[in-house]
Amino acid sequence: MFEPTEKPRVYGVPPGADFPKVLVDGLRSRMAGEAPDKMARVEVIVNTARMARRISSLFDDGATTLLPRLRLLGDFSRDVSADLPPAASPLRQRFELIQLITRLLEREPDLASRASIYDLADSLAGLFDEMSGEGVAVDAIEALDVSDQSGHWARAQHFFAIARHFLENVDSAPGTEARQRMAIERLATKWETSPPHHPVILAGSTGSRGTMMLLMQAVAKLPQGAIVLPGFDTDMPTSVWTQMADAMEAEDHPQYRFRKLMDNLSIGAQDVAEWHPCTPPSAVRNRLVSLAMRPAPVTDQWLSEGPSLGPLSEASQDITLIEATTQREEALVIAARMRKAAQDGQTCALISPDRMLTRQVTAALDRWRIVPDDSAGQPLQLSPPGRFLRHVSTLFQRKLTSEALLTQLKHPLTHSGSDRGSHLLWTRELELWIRRKAVTYPDANTLRMCAVTLDSVDDSWIEWVADCFCDKELHGEIELSDRLEEHITLGERIAAGQSDGSGGLWQEAAGRKARKVVDDLQTHASVAGPITAQDYGDLFGAVLAHEEVRDRDEGHPHILIWGTLEARVQGADLVILGGLNEGSWPEAPSPDPWLNRKMRHDAGLLLPERRIGLSAHDFQQAVGAPEVWITRAIRSDEAETVPSRWVNRLLNLMGGLPEQGGADALQEMRARGQEWIDRIHTLETFREETPAARPSPIPPQAARPRQLSVTEIKRLIRDPYAIYAKHVLRLRPLDPLMRTPDALLRGIIVHEILEQLIKESVEQGIAVTRQRILEISETVLAQNVPWPTARALWKARLERISDHIVAGEAQRRMRATPVAFEARAKDRIEVLDFTLTGTADRLDRTPEGDLILYDYKTGSPPSQDEQTHFDKQLLLEAAMAERGGFRDIDPAKVADAVYIGLGPKPKDQPAPLSEKPIEDVWEDFTRLIAAYLSDGKGFTSRRAMRSEADDGDYDQLARFGEWDATDDPEPEALT
Repeated sequence: MFEPTEKPRVYGVPPGADFPKVLVDGLRSRMAGEAPDKMARVEVIVNTARMARRISSLFDDGATTLLPRLRLLGDFSRDVSADLPPAASPLRQRFELIQLITRLLEREPDLASRASIYDLADSLAGLFDEMSGEGVAVDAIEALDVSDQSGHWARAQHFFAIARHFLENVDSAPGTEARQRMAIERLATKWETSPPHHPVILAGSTGSRGTMMLLMQAVAKLPQGAIVLPGFDTDMPTSVWTQMADAMEAEDHPQYRFRKLMDNLSIGAQDVAEWHPCTPPSAVRNRLVSLAMRPAPVTDQWLSEGPSLGPLSEASQDITLIEATTQREEALVIAARMRKAAQDGQTCALISPDRMLTRQVTAALDRWRIVPDDSAGQPLQLSPPGRFLRHVSTLFQRKLTSEALLTQLKHPLTHSGSDRGSHLLWTRELELWIRRKAVTYPDANTLRMCAVTLDSVDDSWIEWVADCFCDKELHGEIELSDRLEEHITLGERIAAGQSDGSGGLWQEAAGRKARKVVDDLQTHASVAGPITAQDYGDLFGAVLAHEEVRDRDEGHPHILIWGTLEARVQGADLVILGGLNEGSWPEAPSPDPWLNRKMRHDAGLLLPERRIGLSAHDFQQAVGAPEVWITRAIRSDEAETVPSRWVNRLLNLMGGLPEQGGADALQEMRARGQEWIDRIHTLETFREETPAARPSPIPPQAARPRQLSVTEIKRLIRDPYAIYAKHVLRLRPLDPLMRTPDALLRGIIVHEILEQLIKESVEQGIAVTRQRILEISETVLAQNVPWPTARALWKARLERISDHIVAGEAQRRMRATPVAFEARAKDRIEVLDFTLTGTADRLDRTPEGDLILYDYKTGSPPSQDEQTHFDKQLLLEAAMAERGGFRDIDPAKVADAVYIGLGPKPKDQPAPLSEKPIEDVWEDFTRLIAAYLSDGKGFTSRRAMRSEADDGDYDQLARFGEWDATDDPEPEALT
C-alpha cells in the first residue's frame, strides 16, 4: 500500500472534513487495482466503537469489497497481553484507597469532608492511572520541591509516600492504563525485531495520552505503518509550528498535540502529507479559524495575515451566530433548528460538553416527539434503577419520614412484581390518611392504625409496607459487604412487592447496567472494610454517578447529540456548537487535590491546559463543517456570561478586518441567528386571553352555608370567596405531607401546655409557678414536637414568657376562678336557619357570677379596631355566653373577654365590650349573615384583606393575579 520511506508516515485530514469518509476513500483509492484479499490484510486501529461502526457502514454503502480489519485500541493490544497479569479492578483499587484516605481524614479533618471520600479516591486512582500511562514513577512525585508551595501540597506529597505501593505493585497487579501501556511497550519491542508486513493504520487519534502517543510512534515506524491525524491544520505557517515548543505556553493550542507527535518522530509539519485529496467544506473558513486560533501574541499576525484572507463573506456564509438571552432560549432555538433538519432529512449534530444544555434541548425536542441519539446516554444514578437504589439506601441512614416513604412507594419500580395497580391505589389512600393525621415520622404501629381506620386499604399490604420501610436504620460502622447485602436484599423485596423475585429492578438496559455495577461492588466490597450508613450512601451514589446507560436504538438516526470525543471523528451536514461560554466550552479545569499545575509540569504529567487544547481542537474541527451554528447564552441563571475564548477570537478577528467585509459578515451571522430567535419568540407567544374578572359568586339559596364557626366569621368578612369554596364547593386545601413546626402547631402546643397547667392548678389548689410551666412544657414538647431544633427554640421562648404567665395568672385568679376549658358553644338564628359554633379556650366565673372569656394567642392579638370590624371571635363568644350558647354553662353577663398574648412581646388585649354592647354585636352579626343567606350578596374574593401580600387558600381558584383589589367584583348568580 505504501512506498518505502525513511521517515515515519504521518498523514493529515483537514478540519471540517468528514474524517471516516475521507479515511475510507483513501483506503479505496490506495487499494484500487489490488487483489481483493489485500484489503482484508489492512489493519485499521481506531479508538471508539462508534467510529468503527461508521467506517464499516461507509464500506457497506460503497462498491463491493472485502473489509479491512477494524480494531479498537483495547482489542488491538489484547493479543500481546495474554500472558500479562490481569488488570486490577478499578473499583477494588478505589476501595483500597478509601481505607487510606479515611485514615488520613481522621488525622487531618480539614483536608476534605467525609462525603468526598470516594471522589478523592477516584481522583487519586485516576492520577495513578495517568502516571502509569505517562510513564511517571512515584519517585518523581516524592522528589518534587514543594518548599515554596503551601502546606496542602506537602501533605499531598506525604500521602503519596503512603500510597506508593499501588504503583510499585504495577507489575503484579497493574491498573487498566498501566496494563495497556505494558502491552503497547511489549508490542513496540516486538515490532522492532519482527514488524508486520501488512499495512497498519492508526486513525483518528490526537495522541493526547502517553500510551496512545507511544503506539502512534510504534505504528509510524513500521514498514507499512501510517498515522492519519484528524483536523490537521495545513494553513498554519512553519514559524507558528516552531513557536509551539513549550507545553507551559502552548498546550492549550488545538495543534499542540500534533507538534509533540512530530517532535517524537523527528519530523516537521511539512512532512505530514495529505491522506486523500479532499476539499474541505470551506477552505477559506479553515484559514480564518486557523488565524484566529494562533498562539499568543496574535494581534500582529492578524494585522499582517488578515488582509490575505480575502472577502470574509465566503468564509462566514454558512455560519449562524446565536446569542440567546438565556440558556432556555438557546436550547429552544437549537431544538427548533434540529427539528427542521429532521424534516429536511439533514444529519444534524449538537456538540456540547454542557450536559445541562443538552438535557434542555432533549426536553425541547419532545414538543415534536423527537428523541435525539445522545452518545452520552443517561447517568446511571438518574436512571429509574439508580434513583430507586439510592432511595433505598437512605432508609438505613435516618428515621423514616412520610416524604421518604411516599417517594419510595410511588417509584415506578416499587411493587413492580405484581398487582401494581392496587399498590398505587392503596398508596394514594395511605397518603391522604398521612396528610389528614399530620404524620411526620410513620412507624409500624402508625401504619397498622391506618389499616384499622381505612377499610379500603389491604391489611397484608400495610404489613408489607411496615416490614420493608420501618425501623431500618443501621447505625455505627458495619462492613461494606454486609451493608451492600442488606441494601440489595431490601431493594429487591421492595421492587418485588408482595411476590417473589425482584420485580422490574434488573430489567431493561438500565437495570442490567445497575446489576452489573452491583455485582462488581459485591465482588470487591470485602476490601473496603467497615463504613457508616451515611458514607455508604455517598459511596454508592458516587459509584453510580460514574456509570452511564444508553439505548442505542432509541434515538432519531439523523438528530444526534455528541460529546467532543465522538465529534472528533464524525461528520454531519449541520453541526451546532452549543454552550460556547467560558466555563462550559472550554470547561474549567477540575480542581486537582493532589498536584498543582507546576508540580504536574515538573513531574512530567499532563497539564490542565491539555483538556483545553483538546477542546480547542474539537472546536477547530467542528467549525469547519458544511453548515455551522455557534450558540451561546448571554446570561446564565446567576450572572452575565463570558463568551468562549475561541468565539471571542473569531469575532474580534472578523470585526478588525473591515476592508475584507468582516464587520458586515459578522452582522449577517448575527442576523441569521436573530431570525431563528424571533421564530422562537413567536413560538413562545401565546394568544392573549381575556383576564378573569374578580369573582363574586351568588350560589343558590339551598347551597348557601348554614353553619359557620366563630373563627370563620373573620374570613367571611375579609375573604368571602374562601367561605364559598370551602362550604359550597366543599373544597379543602390538601394537608401538607410533612408536618412542620409552624405557627399553627406552636399555637396548639401552647394551648395544651396552658390547659394542663391551669387545670392542675385549679383541681389541686396550687399556685402556678415557673418551674411547673417548664416541666409541663418539657413533656408536651417531647410528645408532640419531633424536631430537636424547634423543640429547643420553643422551650426557650416559653422560658422567656413564663414569668409573664405566672404574674398574669395571679391577677386573673384574683378576679375569677376557671370553670371550663375548651368549652364548646352553639347558637342559632332561627329566622335564617343558621347555626354559629365556637370553642372558648377558657371560661372564668367571678364571685358575682359574671363570666370572663380568655383566648390564647401565640402571635400578636388583634387590636380593638380589628375586633370591632373584622376579628369578632371574642365578641361573638361573649354574645353566645350571654345567650346561653355554652354547653353546661348557664347564661350570665360577660364582664370581660381578653386575648392573652404569648408572642415575643407578650401582652393582654381585651375585647371592646364597653364600646360594642353584646346586643349590638349580635344584631350586626345577624345582618351580616342575612346579607349572604337572604339578600343574595356575592361571596367576593379578597374583599378586605389585611394586606395585599396576604395569601388566601383559594386565590388560585379565584385566579387572583389576573385581577387585583382595584377591580370591581362581578356578581354571578349560580344555578
